[in-house]
Amino acid sequence: MAAERGPISRFIETNYLHFNSAALMDAAKGYETHLDEGGKMMITLAGAMSTAELGISLAEMIRQDKVAIISCTGANLEEDIMNLVAHSHYKRVPNYRDLSPQDEWDLLENHYNRVTDTCIPEEEAFRRLQKHIHKIWKDADSAGERYFPHEFMYKMLLSGDLEQYYEIDPKNSWMLAAAEKNLPIVVPGWEDSTMGNIFASYVMKRELQASTMKSGIEYMGWLAEWYIANSGGKGVGFFQIGGGIAGDFPICVVPMLYQDMEMENIPFWSYFCQISDSTTSFGSYSGAVPNEKITWGKLDIHTPKFIVESDATIVAPLIFAWVLKQ
Repeated sequence: MAAERGPISRFIETNYLHFNSAALMDAAKGYETHLDEGGKMMITLAGAMSTAELGISLAEMIRQDKVAIISCTGANLEEDIMNLVAHSHYKRVPNYRDLSPQDEWDLLENHYNRVTDTCIPEEEAFRRLQKHIHKIWKDADSAGERYFPHEFMYKMLLSGDLEQYYEIDPKNSWMLAAAEKNLPIVVPGWEDSTMGNIFASYVMKRELQASTMKSGIEYMGWLAEWYIANSGGKGVGFFQIGGGIAGDFPICVVPMLYQDMEMENIPFWSYFCQISDSTTSFGSYSGAVPNEKITWGKLDIHTPKFIVESDATIVAPLIFAWVLKQ
């Protein structure tokens, strides 16, 4: 088996034998086994994984059908596209821990929005997308049509209008790979994002109707129908990067169907892995150990459960490399 694998996988298998590295190896093998046995996998993206350029590995996972559905924050939905069209304008600040309040203010004055060590350029990223997405929103609004946030993004990507701006190899954009496959995505709390804020501003100015954008409740209803249709056989696994709403929203679909819809035969999530460096304290969902999810009716007592307490920007590409046999 090892012979057919690439150098990254062989390195992991040889060296990652204990503690968090062993948990990474176990989770990767569990992911692969789940797929090999006919299961499907949801990946959830919290934090700023798109700005961390997870698309380099995630896009190939999508192309090779190693992920069936994604749940992500509004920030991750848009920031992958921002990186696609404005990469050369980004500013890296490796000494971000040393920045003073004045340094931060200077970045703001120069229209840079900082995400840890990376600053997103307002004009080339935010405003460039705004120009194109506003037209798509407006056309739908005028026609009385309604779509989900990710569907509007897919329309923008598939129109080809952004190709003139591409600044990275498009094969490294996970959103472009997802659009080309029409991959199912749910985006809970989308209004907590730059494009969400911009859409809200148009609603406040009476230029668009709020109803043109389908809501989080509609996302939950859609996800429930998807889960019912896809949870047969080996079932659907849950690969959670970080915590927060990107993970909490979709995992709740199982107890909702079981407890609130009284569908007593609905399957539990059939694999669970979380990559997080959050600690279990003060009711933190992001730091909750997998066993806690048993009490909420999300995971079965027999569900394979893994937690890798480390930096997702390091761990996720390595697990994806194993699944892709790289």
